[in-house]
Amino acid sequence: MTDTPKYKLASRQWKSEKTIIDVKGCKIGGNDLFLIAGPCAVESEDQIDQVASYISNLGIKFLRGGAFKPRTSPYSFQGLHKEGLELLKQVSQQYNLGIITEVMDLSLLDEVYPYTDIIQIGSRNMKNYHFLKEIGKTDKPVLLKRGMDATMEEWLLAAEYILLGGNEQVILCERGIRTFDTSNRNTLDIAGIALAQQLSHLPVISDPSQATGNRSLIKPASLASIAAGADGLMIEVHNDPKEALSDGPQSLYLEQLKEMLPAFEKVAQAVNKSCSWQKEHETVNV
Repeated sequence: MTDTPKYKLASRQWKSEKTIIDVKGCKIGGNDLFLIAGPCAVESEDQIDQVASYISNLGIKFLRGGAFKPRTSPYSFQGLHKEGLELLKQVSQQYNLGIITEVMDLSLLDEVYPYTDIIQIGSRNMKNYHFLKEIGKTDKPVLLKRGMDATMEEWLLAAEYILLGGNEQVILCERGIRTFDTSNRNTLDIAGIALAQQLSHLPVISDPSQATGNRSLIKPASLASIAAGADGLMIEVHNDPKEALSDGPQSLYLEQLKEMLPAFEKVAQAVNKSCSWQKEHETVNV
């Protein structure tokens, strides 16, 4: 007899069929590979407009961008705050894009809530259990990033806190874990993507940008993630990475993202997934 896991609601034993989350017509967790792209942080109106316009023309339906940025150094760029949220709303309406942005703590939830379609919980907050309980009371999809030192069980138990609050729209995001190796920013747990799919019914996506910290590694890390069964990717892109105020080295140039899409499609096809952007980007001249 199989032992019942501690994460009951997140487990395959509780729900054997895969959870599919519908966000603005995009189904996350189904047969389509879901793609989110955008800068680490919203820096200016021109920057976010250029990025939003470009990814929209590729057929990508979701834009990421931080308005409130948790940074290790208090002297680093912390985001544009309310102005950043307003710029995200502006481009989302102009280019018909869904928005994903991070909520750093409960004091910001009410401010961020009207501007985002998916609430992002960063790796630093994965073990903030009171925060997760309150997020569980919301009615918007939640993207839960794996903590930098979290085991698989701890990650799924964090999702359990949200599910237990009544919000069943949880997306797991593997973003790399901290190990002894410092050659990459983090260590992307490819096997963990496959294991999370086996243990949980929740959609699982990969963030190769945060995981590697190096734009030259994003393509192979993305292809490996798709092959391992990821339901989607969240990739950082910037109109001018060399001048980015945060995470420039791991941000793709816009044209690099376009060049990667055909390879993503081939691997997705090999694992019986389609790509929601494929038909559009084949016919649109960016």
